[in-house]
Amino acid sequence: MSLDSDIGRDALRLLTSREHSRRELQRKLLARGHDEVGVARALDDMSERGLLSEERMAEAYVAERVRKGFGPVRIRQELRQRGLPDTLIEPHLARTRQDWLEAMAAAHDKKFGFTRACDAKERARRSRFLEYRGFPTDLIAGFLCGDDLF
Repeated sequence: MSLDSDIGRDALRLLTSREHSRRELQRKLLARGHDEVGVARALDDMSERGLLSEERMAEAYVAERVRKGFGPVRIRQELRQRGLPDTLIEPHLARTRQDWLEAMAAAHDKKFGFTRACDAKERARRSRFLEYRGFPTDLIAGFLCGDDLF
């Protein structure tokens, strides 16, 4: 399959905006009316040429989501929805507890400021926010109780 074909051009256009998983790209190309066999051939060709890389996609996605204040639980779930296997996801989420604590503290402080919750109701509200962001409950509990201060 040539990159000069309609499928190849559409795929390249999508990849210029951001990295995509194979499943994402396939879904988008099929939605544009391309045939399944042609899409599969184009994606195989792009993978062989190094234009489509799920490894690169996982690395870029994790870096972006961490920068935006999301935790490992949510990032893992989002990457699975995009069709990436755990073997590609986990190496990019392998950060120290301290790294995740710092990312969580940054997300917390951006939303709530530098003050800590003074009552149970406020701690519960902040806990729900951090859980929604994808941080593990044990990390949240330690942080909100002041056990995991850095």
